[in-house]
Amino acid sequence: MGQFLAASEAEGAAPSFDPDKLATIPETDRRWAWVEIDLAAIRHNAMAVKSRLARGCRLMAVVKADAYGHGAVRCAKTALNSGAEYLGVATVNEAVQLREALVNAPILILGEPPISSIPLLLAYKIMPSVYTAEFAIQYAEAADSLGLRAPFHLKVNTGMNRIGVRHDEVVAFMHQVGFHRALDLVGTFTHFATADCAETLDFQIQAKRFLEAVNALRAAGVDPGIVHAANSAAGIRYPEVHFDMVRLGISLYGFYPCPETYGEIDLRPAMSVHARVTDAKLVPMSEGVSYGMHYRSPGSVKICTVPIGYADGLRRGLSGNTDFIVDGKAFRQVGNICMDQCMFEVDLRTYATRRRVDPQIGDEVLIVGEAGDAVVTIDEMADKLGTIQHEIAIGFGCSRLPRIYR
Repeated sequence: MGQFLAASEAEGAAPSFDPDKLATIPETDRRWAWVEIDLAAIRHNAMAVKSRLARGCRLMAVVKADAYGHGAVRCAKTALNSGAEYLGVATVNEAVQLREALVNAPILILGEPPISSIPLLLAYKIMPSVYTAEFAIQYAEAADSLGLRAPFHLKVNTGMNRIGVRHDEVVAFMHQVGFHRALDLVGTFTHFATADCAETLDFQIQAKRFLEAVNALRAAGVDPGIVHAANSAAGIRYPEVHFDMVRLGISLYGFYPCPETYGEIDLRPAMSVHARVTDAKLVPMSEGVSYGMHYRSPGSVKICTVPIGYADGLRRGLSGNTDFIVDGKAFRQVGNICMDQCMFEVDLRTYATRRRVDPQIGDEVLIVGEAGDAVVTIDEMADKLGTIQHEIAIGFGCSRLPRIYR
């Protein structure tokens, strides 16, 4: 303990802790729960997709939502060193964070930001998506007043009906705003709504509409710039829509966007979730565990507690419906998952035909990951909860769990 104390000025004085020395205590020693990110997996996934693209086709690494919970700055730099040339984010602040971390690659905000954010776009050299004339003109006016250019990507609505200029109105829109000398149309893009679905009709309709919109721009003498439409699913499934750039989102982090992509490409999950046992006790038969006591001990079981809960992304809906891994063996999570803690069961009743594992306080527990013959995946959690991997990964990664890179 003495190593964390500041030098006392007088003998017998009250102890004074040195903040700089206290700061050296690792985050994983302050709370026994954390997330690990394998940057080698990020690198592998970026290169795996890049290798599928035609020569000259760019790769955008989508690092919005703090890189889907994996850490935007570290993942962006790793992706850029692994074949990506562009970065995609959702908000101005996400882009500013990258710039302040000395990331110099082109950054596109995948939606049109508020007009009030235009000074930040110009100051940090961030490209917005544009689909309203009011934003386009004010953006151009602000840039022109400073002697700057106003680069942007035109967002085309081809049927998803979320944001964008309608596919059959793009020429009229560009005639409306294209007169401004400061505006630079750097790219034209759309979002596919069903590239990850087995049914392909809607996808084909969107692809056709987008190609017609791009061709209409060219016929009107408007250079569409970098043409891009493919997300992770389309990037893997449909090479015909790679165009000039592919936007790699969920698959950058090792997730298959749909069953149809299994076997098409080798992806490696980058995120694993870890904890350590904080308590372990024998619970007598019929006694309950956790809030509501929906689980009761069958007897001859050890109940182990780990300091991770729904505030950390381990969704309460998984209560009693997921496994934890200790020493390469899976154990059933039991009782309601609490905000900060949860429990799992170790059956002590028979070990004649299986290897005995007896967890103790301090032993490491794998909440998500693979060890030995046991595996727990974010995909499985998402299926059980009726959601998608994105939501689960972001929940773990954007919570209060420390993030460790390796």
